[in-house]
Amino acid sequence: MLVVGREFSGEIIDRIRLRVQDDPTLTRTGLSREVCAWLDWRGADGRLKDMSCRVALLKLARRGLIALPPAQDMSFARRAEPDGQGDEVGPRVEMTLAQLGEVWLVAVDSADALLSKQWWSMMQAHHPLGAGPLCGAQLRYLVASHAGFVGGLSFSAPAWRLSARDRWIGWDERARQAGLSKVVANSRFLIVPSVKVPNLASHVLSLATSRLAGDWQARYGLTPVLVETFVDTTRWRGTCYRAANWIQVGQTRGRGRQDRAHRAAGTRKDIWMYPLHSHWQACLGAGYRAPPAPAAEAAGWAQQEFGGCALPDARLQARLVTLARDFYARPTANVPQACASRAKTKAAYRFLDHPEARMDTLLQPHYAATEARLGAEAVVLAVQDTTSLNYSAHAATAGLGPIGSTVSGPQGLQLHSTLAFTVQGTPLGFVDVQCWARDPDEFGKKAKRHRLPIEEKESYKWLKSYRAVAAVQARLPKTTLVSVGDREADLYELFQAAAEHPEGPKLLIRAQHNRQLQHEQARLWQTLQAQPIAGIQVLQVPRQGSRAARQAHLTIRFAAVSLAAPTGHEGAPAIPVWAVLAQEQNAPAGVAALEWLLLTTIPVTTLEQAIQKLIWYTRRWGIEVLHRTLKSGCRIEQRQLAQADRLEACLAIDLVVAWRIYHLNKLGRETPQAPCTVYFEEAEWKALMVFTTGNRLPPAQPPSLREAMRRVASLGGFLGRKGDGEPGTQTLWLGLQRLDDIAAMWQVMTDATQKTVSSAIDSG
Repeated sequence: MLVVGREFSGEIIDRIRLRVQDDPTLTRTGLSREVCAWLDWRGADGRLKDMSCRVALLKLARRGLIALPPAQDMSFARRAEPDGQGDEVGPRVEMTLAQLGEVWLVAVDSADALLSKQWWSMMQAHHPLGAGPLCGAQLRYLVASHAGFVGGLSFSAPAWRLSARDRWIGWDERARQAGLSKVVANSRFLIVPSVKVPNLASHVLSLATSRLAGDWQARYGLTPVLVETFVDTTRWRGTCYRAANWIQVGQTRGRGRQDRAHRAAGTRKDIWMYPLHSHWQACLGAGYRAPPAPAAEAAGWAQQEFGGCALPDARLQARLVTLARDFYARPTANVPQACASRAKTKAAYRFLDHPEARMDTLLQPHYAATEARLGAEAVVLAVQDTTSLNYSAHAATAGLGPIGSTVSGPQGLQLHSTLAFTVQGTPLGFVDVQCWARDPDEFGKKAKRHRLPIEEKESYKWLKSYRAVAAVQARLPKTTLVSVGDREADLYELFQAAAEHPEGPKLLIRAQHNRQLQHEQARLWQTLQAQPIAGIQVLQVPRQGSRAARQAHLTIRFAAVSLAAPTGHEGAPAIPVWAVLAQEQNAPAGVAALEWLLLTTIPVTTLEQAIQKLIWYTRRWGIEVLHRTLKSGCRIEQRQLAQADRLEACLAIDLVVAWRIYHLNKLGRETPQAPCTVYFEEAEWKALMVFTTGNRLPPAQPPSLREAMRRVASLGGFLGRKGDGEPGTQTLWLGLQRLDDIAAMWQVMTDATQKTVSSAIDSG
């Protein structure tokens, strides 16, 4: 039977009964976690969905199908503050919002006892619902100002069913179950009664909604697109929500979460909604909306990304599409293994050796497909970065150049790619790719390079990429493209190009040079250090090698500055930009503290805008993931093709394959309930389910994309343990290679069975 969107078989129900009978000390919480593990019932962040399982177990118990362990006595009654101290929680402030000055949000982490106590005490003293409990996933904030903490708010799980909300969205039952994880409830909001500041409440709501999606995604791996809240009209009118552009959509029935008898004895409350995404209806209207996928159907992806390539022969075009599918099916294999036959291998080598099969030509269809995906987004981050490809193990390869610090050191190619991302971090495809070999005769002539125009320097790659993005921007006026680069991209010429064409792409660059500023005595770094701290942002720093993941607390400063022309550009005008300085406080021992100074051509006048630029810059890590996938997964450095031109042609295909694997990884996390058919062909998902479940027949309906992705990753060594989170690109590409062989055998067996049945029918 289907309970809370999950299938409970007779075998599982019997197993639950036996578990409860055999262990009298078992608690309901312990049982729900065990059942989650049996069913592999996890959220998008990889954590067990034990609260959803608790609901399902209660439903089964009410139907008389199982008996639950005795409930433990718990009390959530509000505790009174001793000696009337509750009224003193919070400062006494009476002034205008302008007089109050900067207001910012401080994330409350459970590990920070002082902040947690402050938030709890404030809510217990002043909020009608007290401090809790909050339901499910949750985030808490304190509202900070130079006068102290003036309020607090929290976000947690939404109402399971809400008729007025569901009608407003346009949900049916199936769509509600699929899309509810993208709705968040503003479960607490408080401005301390002793704080009398007009317009403060609506201002705080705007601060919260501008950062909620990023913070929620960082903690739980899901990006919400809609926020709901409830206003008790016997106490308030909801004026601050209306002023903050929230939408009133109806009223509750007064039942509350615990009204199982449907008596509706509570207070009816107004329902207010706030969209966090410009396409929220598309995201929620059908239950889910995948980010722009590489193809409507899995079978057509190679045709979409490489079809219509400007090759002189139709047979070459067909071979390109075939090679793309073969490389994707066996991403870790060499060319003969990927092609799987002598004839196809010879055809592949002939293709890569063809004079028209060059990287720029082969990537043109993919660039066009990427541009179509960009047009569906309001903001796109075009991240550019350089990596080197080491072919020293294949010394006989012609056309390589030095990639190390000496001319006689490692030999290979330089690759500079520009990969487009949504602001949530989903890769949409390449906008520009440059590949070259350094000239050994020019290597090490640093003094000469300083006298050359930028067009004759290797650093011209950054400007060339920017111009490619600018060409796309001109064709997509409704999409804002932001060119993102690390410290190597801190070039005056790049800012100069952006200033000359303000209608072109924006820039977001990490500063490397302590530049001279116009009309300032101090240079760039000192000027930013002198600015007041605007707020503190908590950043999730991913694990790096043996270094554990951590939360970094960054102090934020920002200012508008004008970059003076450097030496060699005398007489050029100063370039106005905005600078954001983020510095980590109290970094762990032995770990270098984070410090980013970002320069952008996008206005930064508030703390929220500064934090937004920091979050955007963190998406730059995605291109490093792509390059790692290209090297470790597609094993581009193991290609043995004798000539650099052939390597570049092969690299064009491998780049798109690496992007597709990375896209699958992100898509499975962002839209876990999407059908797996957006990425897997029928034979693939059926073979996958039969092989991994041990059942002789596949299910009638395809599994979700997340389930299929985790099963593929299990073929590559992913264990799916409690602390493992979601699978990464490495286990995915290893699993994809095994899946191709499994699907091929499945197809052979299926064809043989159908042939036998047809023969039996004909003879009968």
